[in-house]
Amino acid sequence: MAEPARPLFFQTAEQRTALARQRFFDEGERPTGLVNEAVIQSWMRCTATRRNPRHAVSFDPVTRSRMHACLTRNQQLLLAGNDDLQQLAAALGGTSCRVLLTDGQGVVIHASAPLGTAPQPLLDAGSRVGVNLAEGEIGTTAPGIVARAASACTVQGAEHFHEMLQTLHCAAAPIRDVHGRLAGVLDLSIEGSPFGFDAAGLVALYASTIENRLLRLQSPAHLVLQFQASPRVLGTPLEGLAGIDVSGQLAWLNPVAQRLTGANALAHPPVDTVFGLAFEELLALHRAREPRALRLPNGLTVWVRAHIGSADGVDFNRAVATGGPPSAADEAAPDAPIADTAPSSTLDDHRDRVISETLAACGGNIARAARQLGVSRGLLYRRLRAAPAAEASAP
Repeated sequence: MAEPARPLFFQTAEQRTALARQRFFDEGERPTGLVNEAVIQSWMRCTATRRNPRHAVSFDPVTRSRMHACLTRNQQLLLAGNDDLQQLAAALGGTSCRVLLTDGQGVVIHASAPLGTAPQPLLDAGSRVGVNLAEGEIGTTAPGIVARAASACTVQGAEHFHEMLQTLHCAAAPIRDVHGRLAGVLDLSIEGSPFGFDAAGLVALYASTIENRLLRLQSPAHLVLQFQASPRVLGTPLEGLAGIDVSGQLAWLNPVAQRLTGANALAHPPVDTVFGLAFEELLALHRAREPRALRLPNGLTVWVRAHIGSADGVDFNRAVATGGPPSAADEAAPDAPIADTAPSSTLDDHRDRVISETLAACGGNIARAARQLGVSRGLLYRRLRAAPAAEASAP
């Protein structure tokens, strides 16, 4: 008897997914083109570990000690995401979606409150701090795939490996740290019906915002550059960010910055090959009140704003902004890089010089200098005592 002809076209995504499951689970074929490749890879990993799609899964929390350690270890991530997670939950107030934030291993560290009146037994069980959503625990889900592959992913309905999860729809995106490692996963999930909006785009937008905040939180001792082809998008998720460490080496780039420069931060290329300016020239940019135009070595012109991290609690940007009238360099044309009046070999040298200049401008008054720098007098005394010791130990 001839095999029945298989349809070439589908009216719905559900029909396409149903055929993909039939080919993969019943016929042992790879359903290439029917579902996302990331989903197929996840199905294959689940099958390799002898998971059964018909078996039930339980959303068991990790041990209390692991949950406590997880929350402690991810304090910076939670701080970076606090405002945006609340804003995202408010934006979803008219839907039945949940907002979940997991650590890099898939353990939930934040879950929004349930919305709507429709019953959501699966989300009620899974949206709890401490529940492990890793692929190895509950099979194919968007947060599980992202925790495993570190790439954005959407998993709809029957694309979930386990049949009991097929009423779920989820979209997730990665959040990386200054080392380029996966720091967490932001996920939107809904139960009972598909998303009524572009969930993948929305979660990617907020994941980028949280990632940018995390990068800056993790860079208290870095010179941070904000740049984009248009100055209007600086301060938004569309901006490129770059971190330069105290020795003048490129420490990290966010994904937008990587695309704009074509550079790989993990290779730590010299800053002048990426931005076309020496470290001292980039450092001087933080004195400018407005973004400056800069032509990169690849030919692209971007608008740049620089900010020095407040290491030891000292706000060096505030000290520069309030330290006195603007210099002639500050009034330079937008496309002319600012030349620092006394170039420093490292960011630490620059910090020490700013403290000395602020103290001199205040007539040696420690209390006034501390107020201008935004720190306590005790901290300023400690910095001043440390400076001679550092000079004495220098070769």
